[in-house]
Amino acid sequence: MAETDTAAAATTTPPVDTSSSTDSVTSAPPLPAKPVIKCWADEEDDPPEEPEKTEAPPSTSDQPELEVAALKITENKFLDDPEDSHISAVTAGDTPYTSASTFEDLNLPEAVLKGLYVEMGFKKPSKIQAITLPMILTPPYKDLVAQAHNGSGKTTCFVLGMLGRVDPNVKAPQALCICPTRELAIQNMEVLQKMGKYTGVTSECAVPSDRERNAPSPNFRAPVTAQIVIGTPGTIKRWMSTKKLGVSRVKVLVFDEADHMLAEDGFQDDSLRIKRDTEKVSPNCQVLLFSATFNERVTNFVSRVVKRGNNQLFVKKEELSLEGVKQYKVYCPDELSKIEVIKTKIFDLGEKLGQRIIFVRTKNSARMLYQQLSDDGYAVTAIQGALNTEDRDKIIKEFKDGLTQVLISTDVLARGFDQQQVNCVVNYDLPVKYSPGPRSQPVEPDYEVYLHRIGRAGRFGRKGAVFNLICDDNDELVMSKIEQYFDIKVPEVKNTDEAFEGALKTAGLL
Repeated sequence: MAETDTAAAATTTPPVDTSSSTDSVTSAPPLPAKPVIKCWADEEDDPPEEPEKTEAPPSTSDQPELEVAALKITENKFLDDPEDSHISAVTAGDTPYTSASTFEDLNLPEAVLKGLYVEMGFKKPSKIQAITLPMILTPPYKDLVAQAHNGSGKTTCFVLGMLGRVDPNVKAPQALCICPTRELAIQNMEVLQKMGKYTGVTSECAVPSDRERNAPSPNFRAPVTAQIVIGTPGTIKRWMSTKKLGVSRVKVLVFDEADHMLAEDGFQDDSLRIKRDTEKVSPNCQVLLFSATFNERVTNFVSRVVKRGNNQLFVKKEELSLEGVKQYKVYCPDELSKIEVIKTKIFDLGEKLGQRIIFVRTKNSARMLYQQLSDDGYAVTAIQGALNTEDRDKIIKEFKDGLTQVLISTDVLARGFDQQQVNCVVNYDLPVKYSPGPRSQPVEPDYEVYLHRIGRAGRFGRKGAVFNLICDDNDELVMSKIEQYFDIKVPEVKNTDEAFEGALKTAGLL
C-alpha cells in the first residue's frame, strides 16, 4: 500500500529526523501487520500478522444505519456565496451553528490565533473552514463527514479542530490523525507545528522508517506523551496494540483522505480497529472524516460506522472537477511518442511554467521514465514506494524547496500533497482501479484518484493545466468514462508547440 509499514519512525519536518523525540509540536518508534494482500499507490499492504482474537469490526447489526430522512439541510447564511453554493450542509439535531466570518468567532486560544496570523499568514477562514470549524468546535462535538474540493483548506479544518480541543496541561495523547501515506502524515505534521508554534502543544509523527526495521519492538520504547499524534494506520495500530499509545484521553480522531482510509481496497480494517479501540475507552471521542472524494459505496459504509446525529458536508460529483484547472488530452501513437511529449512540451515549453508532476501507474514505469529522461540530460526526480524512506524524504524536500522543477510520481503523492508552485500535471498513465490477474477484462477508471491527481495543480483556486496522454484503445475508453462520470468534455491538444502554447495560454499559465 501507500505505506510500507514494516517499521515506524519518529518524524517531524523534512529533512526527517528519524530519532525518537517529542518536542513542542514533535516525534518517535513500533512491528508487524495483516492478511489479504491488496495494492494501492504502487505498494503492497503491510505483511500479515497473527490473526486477532478479539471481536470483528463493527457490523451493520450493532451499528444502526443513519436515517437520512431524519437529517435536515440547514440554510446557513454562509452558504449563500456563489463561490461555494454547491456545498450542502446536512446537520442532525438542534445544535445551532453560526458561520465563522473571522477566526476570532471560533473562540480559539490566543496562541492558536497567533499561529494562524503570524506563521500561516491567514486573514479569514475559507468557505469550508467557515462551515466546518463551528461544527467541530461547538459542543456537543458531533462527528463530522466533510467533503470539499482539493486545495480548499481542509487540512486547516482538522488541524485547528485538534489544536482547539487539546488541553496543554494534560501530558497525554488527546488527538489522533490517521493518514494513508508517510508523505501526507509528515506534511500534516508540518502544518500542525507551524500553526501550533506558540501553543506549547506537543506532537509526535508515527510513520515507517528504514532505520527502525531491525530495531527492537516498540515494547522497549517509552509510552507516548505527545498530545497530538499524526501517523499512518499500521504504525498507529501497532503502538496502540503494544499499549505504548494510550487513547483513553483522546477527544478527536481524524481520518484524512477518509474515503481511502475506509475503502475495502484501502485501509478499512486498520482504520476500523483504531476507531473501535479508541471509542471503547473514550466513547465520547469526536470522529472527523475529511476527503475531496466519497464514492457512493464508501458513503453508505461511512453512514454505518459514524455515530448517529453526525454532521455532513458533501459536493455533487459533477461539481468536483476543479474549475480553475484546464484539462486536456493528447493523442500519442506509441509510448516513445509519450516520452517525446514530455521532453519537448513539458520540459522545453514548460520552462516558462511553475513546477510539474508527472503521474505514472507503477514503480517500473517511474523507474523507466526517470531513466529515459535523465539519460538524455533532463533534470528530473522520481518518487515511488520501493525507495527507502530517507530517499523519499530527500526528494520531497528538494521539490518543496524548489530545487527541482519536475517530479515523476506514482499515486503515492496523488492524495493531499500540497505544493502551491505546481501548476501543471501530466497523466503519463491514466489511473485505473487495481485488479489482480490478467488484464483481459475492460479496465475501470479510478475516478477518485483522477480527481486527486489533477488537484495537485491549481491549489487554493490557482490556475493550472492537466495533460492526459492517450496511447491506445484502453486509454481512450478510460478517458471517455472519466468525461462521462464528471460530466465534462476534455478537449484534444494537437502534438505541436503552437497547440500546447495555446492550451497553456487558455489555462492562464502563459
